[in-house]
Amino acid sequence: MSSGPSMETEFPTARDGRAAAHSAEAPAASEADGDARSGTQLARRGDDDRDPYQQLFNQLQDNAGKNGSTGAVPRMIDIRRQLTEFQLHYKFGMDEVLTKINVLREEFEHTRDYSPIEHVNYRLKSLDRILEKVDRYGCEPTLEGIRGAIRDIAGIRITCSFVSDAYWVAEMLCSQPDLRVVEVKDYIHRPKPNGYKSLHVIVQVPVFLSNRTEFVYVEVQIRTVAMDFWASLEHKIYYTYDGEVPDEILEELHDAAQKADALDRQMAEIRDRVTSLKEQAPTSGQGATGPTPDAQDRPDSGRWFPEADASQAWRWEDIAAQASSSSGD
Repeated sequence: MSSGPSMETEFPTARDGRAAAHSAEAPAASEADGDARSGTQLARRGDDDRDPYQQLFNQLQDNAGKNGSTGAVPRMIDIRRQLTEFQLHYKFGMDEVLTKINVLREEFEHTRDYSPIEHVNYRLKSLDRILEKVDRYGCEPTLEGIRGAIRDIAGIRITCSFVSDAYWVAEMLCSQPDLRVVEVKDYIHRPKPNGYKSLHVIVQVPVFLSNRTEFVYVEVQIRTVAMDFWASLEHKIYYTYDGEVPDEILEELHDAAQKADALDRQMAEIRDRVTSLKEQAPTSGQGATGPTPDAQDRPDSGRWFPEADASQAWRWEDIAAQASSSSGD
């Protein structure tokens, strides 16, 4: 059985940096409104108290009572408000990270002759998908339980031309001082058994609300065009067969993943020959037109490296090691 990539594929695509930041609002808000409206359906979904829909609905009802809501209609309005607020916090967190990515993208497009970022896609996980994951994980089906256990409700995917660019973008993004890197999974160096390759970074971003600051989880996936093409096809096949993919197709997908990897390597070699200058050939920490900024030009490593020297320029290996030690892995 194929495991499939962890991020759903219903990502709207931004054609340019500014479009990503602005167009993020309408689809995300629309889905949040849809989840709020689905509050009227929660009570009908579960047959007993063990159903995650019913348990979440029970908690929302209790919260409505604590807020002083009485009567069926005011309680339902309050339940919708709670769901809308829950979803919007993830939208706000996603918008914050999208802005950071688009700043990097526009900086390279306007001040350099090359940008490591080809495409940016994003999505908010729907309430149905969230509760499916609650059921699969066995976590507590409450708003607090979901916040703590499910970290990919807000998801961003960055597509790059080359493997070295994927690591470079990860380094630049993770080094920003107001982001806390919670977890990293390097499926490029260690692909999944089915051949899936990508960098996964879970970050916490502060969202400044009217009366408090919320720290929201956002998952960022960074991959090459070839990796993204393979993952999109694998995802469609996985759902076409409802998870029961025939062995011969799985073998062909694994073979295709190896060919995609070979294509990435070949294209990098061609680029290196074209650039001709060895110091401009990207390695981890370098882009196609040269190295990342010097240490003194890099931002403070932030709260997730509290003991760090602020002048140190962090590389992907450092980021992955620190995130692993912080999470206790």
